[in-house]
Amino acid sequence: MSSDPSPRTERLLVRQARWVAHEVLELRLTRSDGGELPPWEPGAHIELTLPSGLRRPYSLCGNPADTRAWTIAVHRVPDGRGGSREIHETALVGRELEVAGPVNRFPLLPAEGYLLLAGGIGITPLLPMARELTMRGLPWRLLLGARDRSRLAYADDLVELGGDRVLLVPQDESGLPDLAAEIAAAPPGHAVYACGPTPMLDAVTSLCPTAYTERFAPGDGNTQVAGAEGEFDVVLSRSGLRATVPAGRSVLDVVRELLPTVPYSCEEGYCGSCETPVTAGVPDHRDTVIDPSERATATTMMICVSRSASAVLELDL
Repeated sequence: MSSDPSPRTERLLVRQARWVAHEVLELRLTRSDGGELPPWEPGAHIELTLPSGLRRPYSLCGNPADTRAWTIAVHRVPDGRGGSREIHETALVGRELEVAGPVNRFPLLPAEGYLLLAGGIGITPLLPMARELTMRGLPWRLLLGARDRSRLAYADDLVELGGDRVLLVPQDESGLPDLAAEIAAAPPGHAVYACGPTPMLDAVTSLCPTAYTERFAPGDGNTQVAGAEGEFDVVLSRSGLRATVPAGRSVLDVVRELLPTVPYSCEEGYCGSCETPVTAGVPDHRDTVIDPSERATATTMMICVSRSASAVLELDL
């Protein structure tokens, strides 16, 4: 697997902000002159550079047919890593932000039909998929679960779009979604797409190993990194630098002490911003970007979560 070309970057105006659910804020981004934006397909995300300098990826959740605006929705996570708090607590309307993308690592692949499973803010990449499938006339069903009805983002839009193909499951009224029943009821040939919190996605993949998933929520964490065992050395071949990555620290943390400009964003192994070529050594892939079937031959790694299966790991940095 090779690195994607660097996504284009430009400054976009935050044209509008509105609430779409409890603690979920939608931002509408446009060019200041109202010109057209690059096309995108369902599953794509963009990366915002916030006023503080934090960079965070967010799924595009608007209509791909709207060529003059990109729409994202951000759930406020009080104990997250700061990006969602800044978006919710900063007056952004009327300001320009640096935006990179779009990039699509969660594409809608051909299938006879689709089951879309969303938890909370995980609805954002799946809503454009539902719109696209409706336009194509393909069969689909969508389940959206959340803690309570006030947190079901875009519920009205979904019901208007899909009617009884949409199942809303507020946990305080209906309990946890019956993922097993939904997956079992999906006809043969239907693809399963899921986005949401880690426990939900773990349940989906245990029930349907072929499901396409995106681990989206900020603060989701990757326990493999936090509790990683053993240390190893990392060599930066182009820079001529070498350092030790101790247990409990990520390659990204150590590399950034040597090269502060190394790109990164999610720090959880799902956005692909920190994908780095490996020139020697054996990476221990722990991300969700590189497909498990490609890991043995992959020539890159996500240095925010992946580690090394060899004593020395050499990176093209």
